[in-house]
Amino acid sequence: MIKGMDMLIDAVDCHVHACPHINARSVDVFQATRAAAEAGMRGIGLMDNFSNSSGLAALARRELADLNIDVFGGLIMEPPAGGISVEAVKAALAYGYSDADGARFISLPTHHTQNIARQEGRESSYVDACLAIPESGELPDPLPEILDIIAAHDVVFNTGHISGPEACRLVELAAARGVSKILVPASHFDPAEVRQITQAGGFAEFSFFFMSHATQLGLTHVDAEKHTVTPVNLPRMAQLITEATPARTVLSGDCGVFVLPPPVEGFREFLLMIESAGFNREMLHQMASLNPAELFKVESRKD
Repeated sequence: MIKGMDMLIDAVDCHVHACPHINARSVDVFQATRAAAEAGMRGIGLMDNFSNSSGLAALARRELADLNIDVFGGLIMEPPAGGISVEAVKAALAYGYSDADGARFISLPTHHTQNIARQEGRESSYVDACLAIPESGELPDPLPEILDIIAAHDVVFNTGHISGPEACRLVELAAARGVSKILVPASHFDPAEVRQITQAGGFAEFSFFFMSHATQLGLTHVDAEKHTVTPVNLPRMAQLITEATPARTVLSGDCGVFVLPPPVEGFREFLLMIESAGFNREMLHQMASLNPAELFKVESRKD
């Protein structure tokens, strides 16, 4: 067996890019599902900046039901997908072929945030139109209502690509409104910020993409502009995971772009790298299987 393949058994990669996109993809949804099932994974989560991915997930589950793997999706509230909208959230939560379908996560924008827009050097008018979490006072409408809907449906609230200080405040506000499942992409946060969001009840997500060579390549994400992202080295990511603790960490691949290995292979490589940084197999199972399965309601594979 190829080294590390056993770590994929029962794993859940909640961050797979196999949906259609303006960047080329290494696999489509069916290919990603088949590969994950062959590796013995418990589930994969589809992410898409342009539409609610729960429809494609429902299609994959129906078409590939014999593979004994869960596929789930959700909504990233980017403008092409309807923006930060109560109506878009309600539609995503009900979208599919049956009551068992529908979004399992609702995410703030990953690129239409002032945090990312500034990093990308966007014009001031573009930045001003993007989401920012205020330092004090009420959240901007319609976020309070959206948080209440997320809490009522018991799905994951993903904070998107906001800054560390914004995430620290937002996790506390979301938890106060009854949101119990909060996932925070934290690869670029400071250790103190990671500690604060996890102590407040959030899970910190760390992804292979930010440690990969894909960070060197200018990619399009939501429009024709190409941008790179700052890479994160292994010692730094290990430090952040230690701050979060494995009990509050979710590891994900964030693969699918054409310059990276296909999602299953990228996730295998990532888990081996994290293991080499001093995290044992029990910790890896917690971060790559138990935690995401609990968050996204992924059941165990049926023998």
